[in-house]
Amino acid sequence: MNITKIIRQAFNSRLKEIDLYASQAGEIQHRVMTRLVNQAANTEWGKKYDYKSIRNYEEFKSRIPVQTYDEIKPYVERLRAGEQNLLWPSEIRWFAKSSGTTNDKSKFLPVSKEALQDIHYRGGKDAAALYFRINPDSHFFSGKGLILGGSHSPNLNSNHSLVGDLSAILIQNVSPLINLIRVPSKKIALMSEWETKIEAIANSTIPVNVTNLSGVPSWMLVLIKRILEKTGKQTLEEVWPNLEVFFHGGVAFNPYREQYKQVIQSPGMHYVETYNASEGYFGTQNDLSDPAMLLMIDYGIFYEFMPLEEVGKEFPHTCCLEEVELNKNYAMIISTSCGLWRYMIGDTVKFTSKNPYKFIITGRTKHFINAFGEELIVDNAEKGLIKACAATGAQVSDYSAAPVFMDEHAKCRHQWLIEFAKMPDSIENFAAILDATLKEVNSDYEAKRWKDIALQPLEVIVARKGLFHDWLAQKGKLGGQHKIPRLSNTREYIEEMLELNEE
Repeated sequence: MNITKIIRQAFNSRLKEIDLYASQAGEIQHRVMTRLVNQAANTEWGKKYDYKSIRNYEEFKSRIPVQTYDEIKPYVERLRAGEQNLLWPSEIRWFAKSSGTTNDKSKFLPVSKEALQDIHYRGGKDAAALYFRINPDSHFFSGKGLILGGSHSPNLNSNHSLVGDLSAILIQNVSPLINLIRVPSKKIALMSEWETKIEAIANSTIPVNVTNLSGVPSWMLVLIKRILEKTGKQTLEEVWPNLEVFFHGGVAFNPYREQYKQVIQSPGMHYVETYNASEGYFGTQNDLSDPAMLLMIDYGIFYEFMPLEEVGKEFPHTCCLEEVELNKNYAMIISTSCGLWRYMIGDTVKFTSKNPYKFIITGRTKHFINAFGEELIVDNAEKGLIKACAATGAQVSDYSAAPVFMDEHAKCRHQWLIEFAKMPDSIENFAAILDATLKEVNSDYEAKRWKDIALQPLEVIVARKGLFHDWLAQKGKLGGQHKIPRLSNTREYIEEMLELNEE
């Protein structure tokens, strides 16, 4: 008997609610905004901006400026010190240490009990519900789910308050019933030393019937390769024959897709992208033939969007969900039941559909190259790498790129540091195809590359094996949701990597 077919019936009513996204998005989001504002009316923040008198979106956005972490940091520091009712009425005991930055300075984002239930856990349940619609023959609940997360520690030496990766906060607070269907044990899942944790997870999960995986593609691949080493197997389905789905997020999956095809060769394997950030759970892929994710609009999150050209302006224009245009890059702004108000999270998105609203992540407001007016974003980079890999037989493990402003010959170019899982047949050919594709997908890059006048052909430097792992280790950022800065407008990161590459 397939127990999953029985259990999945419990998700049907929720799927009907999600189907309303296509016809009632504006009304749904308006209700969310009103609820959040009403709940926070008596907080210090709510009184400061007179939330009790806010009646509509226009009043909301005209009264409250767009926030970055620098603006909310004083409130966060007071919350961490034990003050309450500042940004949100309920007690704040958890702080998600943001993995959205590679700087040494960390961000600590408040997490409320409402956000855990109405945003993050709800997102996980909806991901499962949407997957069952995609794969009605699923045997998901016949085994266990392997969740790869980070670690946490006491906040300011208080055992009643925790700080750490969001994944660790979720594991710490998850229902005991969920613990019956997930691995590894909480003790192993929350270990802080990454390499010891990988070994412990491998040892404890190899004998288990694992049907589903959840985590960041880059770090999950490290675990999978270790499991294959320890078992002597060639593919993961030899270890877990009932494995059927990987819920992935945190970094783009495309650079890792070919490597996953090698370690998981089962034609019945599914890959579902999710968008669960420290700030909130925003989207889930609901059609495996479409890379776009469904924007989850009835959680404790109110969305706004800032056109990319407005970022950095003193009085930037923003719009609500109903006002967005298709195929235009926006910085995402959120107000949530964590007490984040008109907070710009740093990610950029592009909508591909309005009925319902579906989007792709195109990059970060800080992870781009615009040294010469080329406005190169991560989405451009991923498309270029996919085409270059396909043409040269290469596979990319990791990469980072930055501008060379002027060398000894007064030439400017982009410099790409790439670690290959499989080398291309020719580095020169790989670089040429990457360069040509960037011109195809980005007219500004094409204009700056015209006749090599402003910008020379890009340069590819081959990174030694393990370089990016070693760079993260040097920063104390192994594991969890820590990421390599893909594109940078300065040479700060790439210079550190190049120095390490020569050692």
